[in-house]
Amino acid sequence: MTNAPDFENERIFAALPRYDDDAMARLQAALASNAQQQGILDIAYRTVDTPVGSLLLAATEQGLIKIAYAVQDHAAVLQQLSDTVSPRILLAPARLDEATRQIDAYFAGRRTRFDLPLDWRLSKGFRREVLSHLPQIGYGSTQSYAQVARASGSPRAVRAVGTACATNPLPLVVPCHRVVRSDGTAGQYVGGKDAKNILLSLEAAA
Repeated sequence: MTNAPDFENERIFAALPRYDDDAMARLQAALASNAQQQGILDIAYRTVDTPVGSLLLAATEQGLIKIAYAVQDHAAVLQQLSDTVSPRILLAPARLDEATRQIDAYFAGRRTRFDLPLDWRLSKGFRREVLSHLPQIGYGSTQSYAQVARASGSPRAVRAVGTACATNPLPLVVPCHRVVRSDGTAGQYVGGKDAKNILLSLEAAA
């Protein structure tokens, strides 16, 4: 016996338009553009493939607010941004075009520093002071956690420096990978030890 409701659902489904990947990409771009024009796109994001894996980039109108490694779970990071910043988040790559270009140039050895507007709202107090110092550590150079503590005005706050680096919302662009242990070993990193070693090796080879 034919199940009429199921048959009807199949007929309706078969009549729905099919979109290929290019068409879906155009629809997504149009949605992002409309959201931007209407002022309802608080956070735009995209992912970028790099030698250290897939990076999630997210930006507000003020600037880049988050970079996350795959090991941090991109879906969880987006949920956290929704909970703490705004739920109006959309895959909208265009806002991240310049950040993507600069990151690509960095990994290609054509860029030694980043020049991007940053939204610092995810880092406050002493952690913000520590992170603000990190771009002063030159490309290919490193400083110990103790040196960064002294440079940040709190020589005894070595552990706090470690915490600031571990919670850096903008790794790579804010180069916490250049902070190492006093004995010269790499130490921990938000993207994992392998990622940190890749970045240090890339810069040392330049």
